[in-house]
Amino acid sequence: ITSALDEEFKSFTPSSTTEDSTVTWQESSGDVYERGTRFVLPHGKIVNQVTWHSKGDYFASLCRDAGSSAKAVHIHQLSKRRSQCPFMKMKGLPQSILFHPTRPFFFLATQRNVRVFNLMKQELSKKLMSGVKWISSMAVHPQGDNLIIGSYDVRLCWFDMDLSTKPYKVMRHHRRALRQVTFHRSYPLFASASDDGQVIVCHGMVYNDLLKNPLIVPVKVLKGHSVVNDRGVLDCQFHPQQPWILTAGADSTIRLFS
Repeated sequence: ITSALDEEFKSFTPSSTTEDSTVTWQESSGDVYERGTRFVLPHGKIVNQVTWHSKGDYFASLCRDAGSSAKAVHIHQLSKRRSQCPFMKMKGLPQSILFHPTRPFFFLATQRNVRVFNLMKQELSKKLMSGVKWISSMAVHPQGDNLIIGSYDVRLCWFDMDLSTKPYKVMRHHRRALRQVTFHRSYPLFASASDDGQVIVCHGMVYNDLLKNPLIVPVKVLKGHSVVNDRGVLDCQFHPQQPWILTAGADSTIRLFS
C-alpha cells in the first residue's frame, strides 16, 4: 500500500490550482521521509484538529488560535496538493469541524452554535442552536441525520437535524466539563468523556421511519481514570467493528473497555 501511494505521489503534476493553494505543501526527504512523513503543511498557528472526509481525498484542519479569521479552517485535497480557506469570515470562535459521512456538508462548531455548510453550493445550509455556553466537541451519526455535541458546561445535546435546529434532547449525566463525544460506526452506541474521570456509554437507536424519534438510553458508566489538575478523560473513540472503546486520560494512561 505504501509503495503504491509513493508511486502516485511521484507521478503528481502541478497545475494552476496547486499554485493557488493557501498552504505550501512541502515534500519530505531524508530521515523524515524514511520515518514515514510524506508532506509537511505549515499553518503558522497551532493545529488543534484534523478530520478526514469519508472518501479519503479531502481532509480539514482547525487552528483555534487564528480566531474568527479566514485562516482558522483549511480544507486540503490530497490528490491535487491544494489547500483553501472556504470561510472568509466567521461569526464566533471555531471549536470543532467535521465532514458529513455521505453528503457534501461540512460542520463548523463555534462556541455556541453549529453551522452546516453545503460545500457543493458553497452556502450555509442550516444553523443549529445549541443553547450551551461553550461547545467542546461534536460527532455526527454514521447515517448523517443526527449530531451530538459536548460542552464545557456539562451538557450533551442530541440534534435530529430533520426535526429541528434546536436539540432533540439535552443530557446532564456528567459532573464536570465534557471533553469528547463519539458515535460507534456499527453499533447503536455513543459515548461522552468528561473531566469527572468518567466515560458514559449510551444506547442511541436511530430509526429509518422518520415518524419515530431516536431512542436514547444510558447504558454504562466507565471508571478507572484518575483526575489530574482538574482534568479527567480527554478523549474516547470506539473500535470500528467491535463494541470496545479506547479512552485517553490526563493520568497519562490509555484504557480499553469492552
